Amino acid sequence: MAASADQEVSHLISFIEQSKATFIRNGDEHTSEEAAEHLAMKYRKAKRYAKTADDFIANLASKSSWSGKPYTVILADGTTLTANKWLSDELILFRKTEKPQ
Repeated sequence: MAASADQEVSHLISFIEQSKATFIRNGDEHTSEEAAEHLAMKYRKAKRYAKTADDFIANLASKSSWSGKPYTVILADGTTLTANKWLSDELILFRKTEKPQ
């Protein structure tokens, strides 16, 4: 059985927290723990905009709701990605591993 939206979003938030990536939000750097905490708060307060994990990424986890600026992620190896691409790729991997064989 496929994971629920809450399970998928919880996975993404845990993935962020454990990533040790640096998040750039509105020009400021944040730790992966700070980013996970911030996105968990956004999800709690604005869940109506995130009916699916894809909605969570598109509507809450990819850009500032305040400024509209995209979030950027700098991975431990120095790779820089948009939060949208990074989280979308992780969601695809998660869904592949969650499907029954």
